[in-house]
Amino acid sequence: MDYYKILELEEDCTKEEIKKKFRLLCLKYHPDKNNGEDSHFKKINEAYAVLSDKEKRKQYDTFGSSNFHQQYSTEDIFQGFDFNKIFTEFGNNQNSGFDGIFQNLFGNK
Repeated sequence: MDYYKILELEEDCTKEEIKKKFRLLCLKYHPDKNNGEDSHFKKINEAYAVLSDKEKRKQYDTFGSSNFHQQYSTEDIFQGFDFNKIFTEFGNNQNSGFDGIFQNLFGNK
């Protein structure tokens, strides 16, 4: 699994580019917008969990995808990853967290 391809990024991308692309792809592939299909959405989240973490990204870049997955389980990949922080960033001051992401997906309540 090539995390850079999943996020449609080059290997020399910045942390800000990773974050921006992750947000766009989450909105595009969210299961609520894709008839419940969540396989690509899960891949996007996994790619972001690795590439947004400095140490995990370093290990991924150093050892490649197959060796990285031999060393890290899915639980390891998401360890320390704060989904609530990401979802809060989707919202604004009035609509943060999950409310903000759903408002971005579906418009006003």
